[in-house]
Amino acid sequence: LLAGCELTASTKSYTFQVDEEDDSDHVLALSVVCLTDGAKDECNVVEVIGRNHENQEIAVPVANLKLSCQPLLSLDNFKLQPPVTFRLAAGSGPVHLAGWHQIVHREDASFEDDEDDMSEEEIAPVMPAKKERRKQ
Repeated sequence: LLAGCELTASTKSYTFQVDEEDDSDHVLALSVVCLTDGAKDECNVVEVIGRNHENQEIAVPVANLKLSCQPLLSLDNFKLQPPVTFRLAAGSGPVHLAGWHQIVHREDASFEDDEDDMSEEEIAPVMPAKKERRKQ
């Protein structure tokens, strides 16, 4: 599923969340952050706010865009675990964020089948490289 939002001076943040009772695993992957029509030539800093491994809120800047030098940034499908908030920490935008939302149903993710397939394949062992001796 394609996902996207726009951050502006009047809408400085957007939160992507999923239903807590949903049994599926969700991944949100950011692909592009870009300035859109009407942006001023100022620094626009976009932060991602999520939770770390200790469940503490953490904010990390992911883009600093300026119309005259860097109006667009490719994030190469930067993967995030919802819930996650995007915030325009500096600037007035508009900044558009685009990416995709992947839903993995837990009953579909059967790793046992994959392991059986792997055991049938022969994998060649990795041999250490031999040192060449120089003749004197």
